[in-house]
This record gives sequence, structure tokens and C-alpha cells, in this order.
Amino acid sequence: MMAEPVKVALVQARPVHLDLPATLDILEARAREAAAGGARLVVFGETFLPGYPAWIDSCPGAALWDHGPTKEAYARLRRNSLLVPGPESDRIAALAQELDIVLVVGAHERVERGPGSGTLYNALLTYGPAGTLLNHHRKLVPTYTERLLWGPGDSAGLKVVDTPLGRISGLICWEHWMPLPRQILHSEGEDIHIAVWPTVHEMLQIASRHYAFEGRCYVLAVGTIMAVADLPEGLTPTDDMAGDPQALLLRGGSAIIGPDGKYLLEPVYDEERIITATLDPAALDAERMTLDVAGHYGRPDLFELQVKGSVRA
Repeated sequence: MMAEPVKVALVQARPVHLDLPATLDILEARAREAAAGGARLVVFGETFLPGYPAWIDSCPGAALWDHGPTKEAYARLRRNSLLVPGPESDRIAALAQELDIVLVVGAHERVERGPGSGTLYNALLTYGPAGTLLNHHRKLVPTYTERLLWGPGDSAGLKVVDTPLGRISGLICWEHWMPLPRQILHSEGEDIHIAVWPTVHEMLQIASRHYAFEGRCYVLAVGTIMAVADLPEGLTPTDDMAGDPQALLLRGGSAIIGPDGKYLLEPVYDEERIITATLDPAALDAERMTLDVAGHYGRPDLFELQVKGSVRA
């Protein structure tokens, strides 16, 4: 349970796309900056490491069968995806421990050997201030063309974890439209929910605000920044954007939402920025008076929800 006010930081940044070492350097620098400003929870957006693959949707022909530039981009993506555990994920763990923070980051994940070793996953990693990997969630259902890049996740990371800051959970992008995963996390009593997106446009703001209102929890909605110049070689966007390398494909939109569904901090678009706020635990208690979907609105005498276990590769 969240016992005292917590300062949080949302890092809305532009990764070095398809370059894991360079993007890890950015993650470390921004995390240090946020921690120096007093943040105890620092969050990065969906597949920040090493960048969301907007090219699969933004570039005509990219999703076609046997498309050469797409295959080359995917090969680079595999070589620049995390192993968990592995040297890059160990670096993130050590950083969380050094800075004494909870550090949450979205990443492309690969499996080195055995079942699933040819597949990438969209992962959300939560590290505690002791450097421990508290949760390792894989996106349950990649959305539409994302299924060309990632395999479906499992239920192992569908949980709320205890931290010194309170009970924390997270979902990835369109998982916020899936009623059953939402209810599973609500039922575990989350205080702070991490909602990671490539960019948080209007409809995704609605999903984030609805999640906060429904779960009576704080929601940190985190987006990333990506420009046309970040597209892999050989992949070009639609004509209306092709002439401007600095035109943004992903515009951020990061925001902090209270347990009443109202903004603590309005969405920030079109710039790299560390967005901070202090979360008050008293607001959680006040809002649960009127709605608690795991308590007096849960009706366990009528409804039952169960998570089936699944084998992780």
C-alpha cells in the first residue's frame, strides 16, 4: 500500500532507433537526471529500447511479404534486443540499485536459445531499488501489424508488485482495451499503474484516463518521440512526411492521471522532456469510497475471474 507521497518521473525521450548501446546510454543519463531531481519512480515508454518500430505501419510496403528493407530492419532489431537476464538488462538493474529507484522500461526482448529463440517479445520490465527484477511482462497480444514482429506474451507478468513506493503494475498499449487483464490488476490492489504507449494520442488518453477512474489508481501514461529521420534505411514514409526528416511520427503525449480520472499533468507533445509530479496516497483512499471494482463493486458472490498459468519460453 502506498504510505507516503511519491515523486515520479516520466521520461519522454527519443531513442537511437535500432541501436541498443546508444539508447541504453540515453536511458542511463535521463534516469540519473530524474533521480537527481528527487524522483523515486522513473518510467520509459513502450519498447524504448531500442525504439518503437513505427516503420511497419508508417512506410508503404513495409508489411508486405519478403520486403527486403523490412527484413534488414528486423535483423538489426533482433541484434539490438535485450536478453533477460543478460548484460544490458543487468546494467539496468545495477542502475536502479545505484540510484535507489524503481525503474520501469519498455524493451524489445529476444530469447537466446531453446523454445521461442526465433521470436521477439514486447516486454515491460520493472526493477526495484535493490536491483531486483520485480516484474517481467510480455505484451499479451501484439496489435495488428505488430504481429509480424512480436510473438504473443504470457500471463507470468500479469500481476501487481510490492515496492517501497506502493503497489505497482503495468500494461502495454492496447492491453488497456482488454477488460480481463484490467480487472486482474485492479483485483490485486494497485496504487500506481504504468501505461506505456508508442505515442499517447487522443484515444489512448481516453484509455489511460478510463483505467485510472476504473481502477481508482494513479496512471502514468508514457509515450516516446520518433522522427522521420529515425526510420531504417530503405523505408520511407508517406509522401506528406517524406520531405521533412524532423517531422514526428511519434509525438509523445505523456501525462499523469489521478485516481478520479482527471489530469494531474496534461499531455506533453512534440518535445523531449522529463515530466514529474508528486502522488498523494490520500487521493487513493478518497476515490475508493465511490468505486472499488475489486471491493464493494466487485460482487464476488456473482462473478469469478481466474488467470490460467502459462509456460514461459
